[in-house]
Amino acid sequence: MYAFRRLLPLLYRYRWHMLVVIVSSGGITAMNLVNPWLVRELVQILRVETGDAATNRILQLATVLFVVFIFRAIFRFMYLYIAHVMAYSFVNDLRVAVYDHLQKLSARFFADRQTGELIKRVINDTRDIEPLIAHYIPDMTVNVLLLIGVGIILFNLNPMLALLTLLPMPLLVVSNLFLGKRMHSAIKDSSRRLGILTGIVQDNLVGIKEIQLFTQEKREHERINEYSTDTTKTLLYGLKMQAILSPSIEFLTAMGLVIVVLFGGQAALGGTLPVEDLVAFFLYLNIFYQPITLMTQMNEMLHVAITGAHHVVEVMDIRPDVDDAPNAVNPGRLRGEVEFHDVSFLYNEHVATLKNISFKIQPGQTLALVGPTGAGKTTIASLVPRFYDTASGTVTIDGIDVQKMTVSGLRSNISMVLQDVFLFNGTIRDNIRYSNLNSTDEEIIAAAKAARAHDFIMAMPEGYDTHIGERGVKVSGGQKQRLAIARAVLKNAPILILDEATSAVDTETEAEIQEALNELMKGRTSIVIAHRLSTIKNAHQILVLDGGRIVEKGRHQELIYGRGRYQRLHEASARLN
Repeated sequence: MYAFRRLLPLLYRYRWHMLVVIVSSGGITAMNLVNPWLVRELVQILRVETGDAATNRILQLATVLFVVFIFRAIFRFMYLYIAHVMAYSFVNDLRVAVYDHLQKLSARFFADRQTGELIKRVINDTRDIEPLIAHYIPDMTVNVLLLIGVGIILFNLNPMLALLTLLPMPLLVVSNLFLGKRMHSAIKDSSRRLGILTGIVQDNLVGIKEIQLFTQEKREHERINEYSTDTTKTLLYGLKMQAILSPSIEFLTAMGLVIVVLFGGQAALGGTLPVEDLVAFFLYLNIFYQPITLMTQMNEMLHVAITGAHHVVEVMDIRPDVDDAPNAVNPGRLRGEVEFHDVSFLYNEHVATLKNISFKIQPGQTLALVGPTGAGKTTIASLVPRFYDTASGTVTIDGIDVQKMTVSGLRSNISMVLQDVFLFNGTIRDNIRYSNLNSTDEEIIAAAKAARAHDFIMAMPEGYDTHIGERGVKVSGGQKQRLAIARAVLKNAPILILDEATSAVDTETEAEIQEALNELMKGRTSIVIAHRLSTIKNAHQILVLDGGRIVEKGRHQELIYGRGRYQRLHEASARLN
């Protein structure tokens, strides 16, 4: 129930829809209760009345029944349509809310999760809650009202017979609790397994080239088959419990009818129960047990919805590692003075990635970070835009602690060009414009020219309107890099981070990209993670990192003759080139 309480605020905005649904369900209940009573009246007329009086009474009953059916149809339409409007609108709000919450979570969260599993939370688990809102809650309302209304009528017709029909109720409750618990457990487990399976399928589709290249199709088939089979077996166990529960409930409710036939029939023969009351009792008893049977049949829907709600709330309850402080300020456009004050960082509580890092970059200067893999270069670059927060020490820009700025205000001042460029499935124009949605076509073209991308774009069949496919599969690595540079140019941020932006391209392409990067870096504070030391000769400051510490610092000409780590890296780089 905690999960549903967490989701109630989203449902509250549809309270008027809910009111219409409840009123409509009340109308449906009232109409359903009238029908058996009219049949009772008909039996009474046929038993005790004759002639024109009987004919007139029958005509009146038919007219009333006709009006009842009209009102029931109207109430039914309102009930079904408004319930679905409410449910799908709620699911839409919930899906967007979950996505918005995921956008607030830090890189640390996504490093520990499979993308496919998160997609399932956003799409599948939110969708699973829809039947709860559209069907279960409204139907439960109708069923409870029916149970109360019919119970009152049954006790009014014959209290003793009504009490006898309640004898199977304890067995109904016990069966529901015993089998329902097992069904819920199985459905919850199958949903968890489905999330894992979705993640594996998503990973495999992204890495399909590697699977084909290393001829691992058989292995992946077996892995997918194993998880899919386990998911199916678990789900079928839950459905088995449902298959046992449903006929059990039907059998126990049928015992109520047996009791009515046995004791009610004897009472009618003895003259203590009018025939019309016995007929009405049968009809109302059928209505009385229908809600119980329906609620049992809806158990699977309920447990699926509960599992979906649990998974959604599980994500919503995760607090972002990086968030706006209570008194965070939007810094506006910054000059770009970046300083690290004795910064340490831990990816987990046992491993320190950075240890007591301190340096300062003046506005417009370039800082280069070099060192072996795992030395902490990318971590430093990630701390500036607050993809992570420091374990100790502070990162300041223009003298302001980045943790005292709003995240959006901080990141609006930073552009990044990474080695692994991500492009969206859309046009070249859309991908460049992504950093500044208000930019004009002229500004986009100017940015592309600055990034040395305009010529290859115009050589494409549709120019800037060329679709580049998922993750930009229709363009080369060097073209991706230049599009990323164009995107950074268009953003026009005062701070630029380049994370090995040329390491994955050939020498000729690197020269073109480096020319574009030099243009981009003019007048900007730049942090460059260098793979090839030839690209950072003009940096104002170079930090050599090893084991999360700064082991050397200075300019290229100072460090190259220092007989230290940088000098050895430079020699190794020269041999490779």
